[in-house]
Amino acid sequence: MSRGRMTLGLYNSYDPVKFHEAHRRALARAGPVALAFDANLATFGFPYEKDLAAPLEIVDWVAGTTSIGEGGKYLKELAAAGRFASFDFPRKGFPPQLGEVVVTTNRPDPKKATSAKLLAGLLKHGTSLLLVFGLGPRGLDDREIYPLGHYHFDLTGRGLSLETATALGAAPALIAAYVRE
Repeated sequence: MSRGRMTLGLYNSYDPVKFHEAHRRALARAGPVALAFDANLATFGFPYEKDLAAPLEIVDWVAGTTSIGEGGKYLKELAAAGRFASFDFPRKGFPPQLGEVVVTTNRPDPKKATSAKLLAGLLKHGTSLLLVFGLGPRGLDDREIYPLGHYHFDLTGRGLSLETATALGAAPALIAAYVRE
């Protein structure tokens, strides 16, 4: 049985019109994390320049403007391997090819709450997972995005709110540790 794939999904809840430094930094930080923990990377609703269409064009543009992640080297490596994708905001749900949707939140719905150990078990048994991280001070929209999650994952298990970059590094690391058990 083949192992499922974990995808780190960056959901733009920051600014839907203008690309900001926060978008650039999130991408530059997520690339090395995805590589380190054998994950893919996807963005949702990012307002890229109109002339940037292909994943390699996007990462070249981002890499040329950051020193994070060895100047974007890891993000480029991810894209060259076909492990970076960009999508519009999900209107009727996230792309099914990315796997079961896991909303990362410190306020999980008790009926959908899950643990890193359970998520690792799903990966080990061939289920792919999309971990969705909200980018911006508001995080993910409770009414629109939370219902789309098959699972809700509070990586602290204690309801503690973490900054996006911290959660983005900690969640896949925690899950990967259980996968390797």
